[in-house]
Amino acid sequence: MLREVFLVQHVHAFPDSSESVKLIGIYSSRELAEAAVRRALALEGFRDIPDGFSIDCYTVDKDHWAEGFVTEE
Repeated sequence: MLREVFLVQHVHAFPDSSESVKLIGIYSSRELAEAAVRRALALEGFRDIPDGFSIDCYTVDKDHWAEGFVTEE
Protein backbone atom coordinates (compact mmCIF):
# COMPACT_ATOMS: atom_id res chain seq x y z
CA MET A 1 0.00 0.00 0.00
CA LEU A 2 1.26 3.47 -0.89
CA ARG A 3 2.04 5.37 2.33
CA GLU A 4 3.86 8.45 1.03
CA VAL A 5 3.75 10.63 -2.05
CA PHE A 6 6.15 13.29 -3.28
CA LEU A 7 4.75 16.62 -4.40
CA VAL A 8 6.81 18.65 -6.88
CA GLN A 9 6.16 22.38 -7.17
CA HIS A 10 7.87 25.35 -8.74
CA VAL A 11 7.64 28.81 -7.16
CA HIS A 12 8.59 32.01 -8.96
CA ALA A 13 8.74 34.98 -6.58
CA PHE A 14 8.20 38.44 -8.08
CA PRO A 15 9.69 41.74 -6.82
CA ASP A 16 6.28 42.86 -5.50
CA SER A 17 6.28 39.81 -3.14
CA SER A 18 3.64 37.95 -5.17
CA GLU A 19 4.31 34.39 -6.26
CA SER A 20 3.43 32.10 -9.12
CA VAL A 21 3.17 28.51 -7.86
CA LYS A 22 2.97 25.65 -10.35
CA LEU A 23 2.15 22.08 -9.35
CA ILE A 24 4.43 19.92 -11.48
CA GLY A 25 3.07 16.60 -10.23
CA ILE A 26 2.64 14.06 -7.46
CA TYR A 27 4.86 10.97 -7.55
CA SER A 28 5.11 7.65 -5.76
CA SER A 29 8.86 7.92 -5.07
CA ARG A 30 11.51 10.59 -4.54
CA GLU A 31 13.38 9.22 -7.57
CA LEU A 32 10.37 9.83 -9.85
CA ALA A 33 9.93 13.30 -8.37
CA GLU A 34 13.58 14.13 -9.03
CA ALA A 35 13.22 12.88 -12.61
CA ALA A 36 10.23 15.22 -13.06
CA VAL A 37 12.36 18.16 -11.93
CA ARG A 38 15.07 17.19 -14.42
CA ARG A 39 12.49 17.07 -17.24
CA ALA A 40 11.01 20.43 -16.25
CA LEU A 41 14.46 22.03 -16.14
CA ALA A 42 14.64 21.55 -19.92
CA LEU A 43 11.52 23.69 -20.42
CA GLU A 44 11.29 27.41 -21.05
CA GLY A 45 10.89 29.46 -17.90
CA PHE A 46 11.78 26.64 -15.52
CA ARG A 47 15.37 26.50 -16.77
CA ASP A 48 15.71 30.22 -15.99
CA ILE A 49 14.70 29.73 -12.33
CA PRO A 50 16.15 26.34 -11.36
CA ASP A 51 16.10 27.11 -7.63
CA GLY A 52 12.30 27.43 -7.67
CA PHE A 53 11.67 23.68 -7.40
CA SER A 54 10.70 21.88 -4.22
CA ILE A 55 9.98 18.25 -3.46
CA ASP A 56 7.89 17.60 -0.36
CA CYS A 57 6.99 14.21 1.09
CA TYR A 58 3.42 13.71 2.36
CA THR A 59 1.92 10.79 4.22
CA VAL A 60 -1.34 9.73 2.58
CA ASP A 61 -4.64 9.65 4.50
CA LYS A 62 -3.40 12.24 7.00
CA ASP A 63 -4.45 15.84 7.60
CA HIS A 64 -1.51 18.12 6.87
CA TRP A 65 -3.16 21.35 7.98
CA ALA A 66 -4.78 20.73 11.34
CA GLU A 67 -5.36 24.34 12.41
CA GLY A 68 -7.51 27.17 11.13
CA PHE A 69 -6.15 30.32 9.51
CA VAL A 70 -6.47 34.07 9.71
CA THR A 71 -6.44 36.46 6.75
CA GLU A 72 -4.90 39.88 6.96
CA GLU A 73 -6.70 42.88 5.52
